[in-house]
Amino acid sequence: MPDPDSVCILVPTYDEAATIADVVADYRDEGYSNILVIDGGSTDGTRELAEEAGARVVVQSGSGKGQAVREAVEDHIEAEYILMLDGDGTYEATDAEKMLAPLDDGYEHVIGDRFADMREGAMTKLNQIGNKIINRAFAYIHGEDLKDILSGYRAFTRESFLEMTLTSDGFGIETEMAVECSKRNIATTVVPTTYYPRPDGSDTNLNPVRDGGIIFLELYRRAKTNNPLFYFGSVGLASTATGLGLALYVAYEWVVRSISHEVIAVVSAAGILFGVQLLMFGVLSDLILSLHRDQMKLLEELE
Repeated sequence: MPDPDSVCILVPTYDEAATIADVVADYRDEGYSNILVIDGGSTDGTRELAEEAGARVVVQSGSGKGQAVREAVEDHIEAEYILMLDGDGTYEATDAEKMLAPLDDGYEHVIGDRFADMREGAMTKLNQIGNKIINRAFAYIHGEDLKDILSGYRAFTRESFLEMTLTSDGFGIETEMAVECSKRNIATTVVPTTYYPRPDGSDTNLNPVRDGGIIFLELYRRAKTNNPLFYFGSVGLASTATGLGLALYVAYEWVVRSISHEVIAVVSAAGILFGVQLLMFGVLSDLILSLHRDQMKLLEELE
């Protein structure tokens, strides 16, 4: 396991006064003295409590978890290894050792699997279903099953983080990181962790509908450069199916009722042509991507 002195514990927060002092104290008890709390403008005393508990506190210049994480790593952390977690007391500090251990074995990014030991009440049934759908979609699109891509418990090297192209300002940051790991072949592994319910008096900043939609859109948008056949093909299939459906309707109306629908027929033809073109574009893009990957792999072997 990496030496604790080479690790920075990164905790992005926003109004976590009910839990932040205990979180900082727990990781200090595990031997980690370099604890950075980057705060999004809390008004409940989070920053003061974190400082009293022994953390270094920085107020982020922007807003949102994604922006906080990028700013912290790029501007405020010099440690070789980073252990990132939420400040809501839902993660187990004693899991830090097994989260960091793979970084000594050649891995560059570690994801804590909350579903491995999820305590009762830690996540609603709706959120569990949503998480599983997102994880299945990620595995299908990117061809890699990372178990829990929305987990906020991450261990990674600072160098691998700086290789990523991250733009999300909100809760989509975890999805972006998972996609970038897959896209850039960053050595990633998953370890089982414990996930607890939020303590009484600690309210979540996550909106399941709003943030879930953002995550789905981010996952789909990122498929453009990692799985273009899915990205263009899914829209192409939808457009083609819609066009064919309209064509069947026009044919039925013309044969059975002798009613012609010229405008709908034109829309139907346009939908089919557009869909077929997108499907062809997706196939060509996928071929180009495959050739690009083969060339990059050959260059790496030559180096």
